Amino acid sequence: MSAPTRPADLYRHSLRLLLDKDIPAWVALWAEDGLMEFPFAPDGWPRRLEGREAISAYMRHYPDHIDLHDFPDLRIHETTDPRTIVVEMRGVGRLVESDAPFDMTYIAVVTVQEGHITSYRDYWNPLTVLEPGTDFTGSSR
Repeated sequence: MSAPTRPADLYRHSLRLLLDKDIPAWVALWAEDGLMEFPFAPDGWPRRLEGREAISAYMRHYPDHIDLHDFPDLRIHETTDPRTIVVEMRGVGRLVESDAPFDMTYIAVVTVQEGHITSYRDYWNPLTVLEPGTDFTGSSR
C-alpha cells in the first residue's frame, strides 16, 4: 500500500508506522533532503537533522529504547498553506531499559510536498529525555 499524500493523512500513517516499530517505512516517508528540527533539544542532543540519511540514523534505535503504545489526544490543524499542518499530541508507552512509563506531549509543524515530509519542527519537552533509558540518539551527553 502506498503512503497517503495529504499532509494530515500522511502524518497519521507515520504514527501508525511508529507504533508498528517500522522505522525503515517511517524514514521512507521523508524527502531525500528533508529537515527535522528540535528547537527545545537539551545540550548534547541534535537540534537539526538534514537529509533522510541523518534522520534514519537518528531514529534507527528508537524502538530499542522507547516502546510506544499510543498517540492519544491527536489533533491536526490545517494551516493557510495546504502543505503544512500543526499537530498536537501525546506519545505514551514505556521506556524499555527501566520499564518506566513514557508520556510526552508534542507540538509539531510538518510540511509535506509531493507525498513526502520535507520539514518537521518537533516542539517536545526536553525534561522528559533526561530520564535514564531515553537516549536513543547515540549522543554523548
